[in-house]
This record gives sequence, C-alpha cells and structure tokens, in this order.
Amino acid sequence: MGSTSSDVVGAERALERLFRLTVSRRMYSRQSAAVGAVVTRAGYAVLRSVEQAGELTMTELARECSMDPAAAGRQVRSLEEDGLVERRSGADDARVTVVRLTPEGRSVYGRIVEVRTAHLDEVLSGWSGEDRAALTALVDRLVDDLKAVPFRPVRTTDTTSTPAPEELA
Repeated sequence: MGSTSSDVVGAERALERLFRLTVSRRMYSRQSAAVGAVVTRAGYAVLRSVEQAGELTMTELARECSMDPAAAGRQVRSLEEDGLVERRSGADDARVTVVRLTPEGRSVYGRIVEVRTAHLDEVLSGWSGEDRAALTALVDRLVDDLKAVPFRPVRTTDTTSTPAPEELA
C-alpha cells in the first residue's frame, strides 16, 4: 500500500462503510416504506434539483445532478411515468425541454425530506451542536475536494499486478 498514512486508510474505510450503507437495499426499502413512495437515489437528486430551481432545462438538470444527459433523460422519463415531474417546451425556445415538479412530485419530495431529516435528527440526537456543525463543514469540504482532485495512477513496488483486459483475451 506504500506510504499511505493510517489516518487516510481509516478515512477510506469509514467512507466505504458509509457508501455501502447509502446503497443498501435494506435502508432504501425502509426509507421508501416510511415515505410511502419509491424514488431512486438518482431520482431524488432530480427532484431536489428541480425543486430548488423551480424548473430546469435537461442540460441544466444533468449538470446539477452530475449525470450525463442520457442518464438524466432516463431519470426524468421514469419520474414522469410516476407523475412526479413534467416536461414541456421552453418559453423562449421550443427546442429546449424544461422539467418541473408536478404537485404530486412536490408532495413526494417533501415527504422524502421530512423522513430523511427526522431520521438524521434521531441519529445525531446524542451529538453536540458543535459536533453537528463540524460534521457538516467537514463533509462539505470533503465533497468539494473529491470533486476537485483527479484520480491518478499509483506506482507500486508490488511485482504482482492485475492483468489489463487485453492481456486476458
């Protein structure tokens, strides 16, 4: 593993636990049951972004949700089929598609926010206000840094390596 410090290894392990928890089917099922609606994580990102902006073009939506345009289109189509968003032509340019929440979409989004914030409030109930503020600041900082710092290949002294896909053929 080279010269990676133990605190970085510990942070990576802790984040891996968090990431696994956030994609857990069990957690997702419990949240969906509490909300009374099934919305994927990506669908939630779309609802949140559109709710905050009022309406977004598909290009803006893809950028806001860090999705490629095709993925954003699939999410919008699914949410539209569920009656949570609607698409229409832009007021200034009919070639532009604009997405906005339906009344049901606003209701479902509100319930998701209520369930998630109530759950987090309960989870953090034993934490001091100072710890909560530190968590928020550190997570925001981490997200900004994860976006800003590119992945780089790591040179190792390990003589065993995983063969490239073309070497396996």
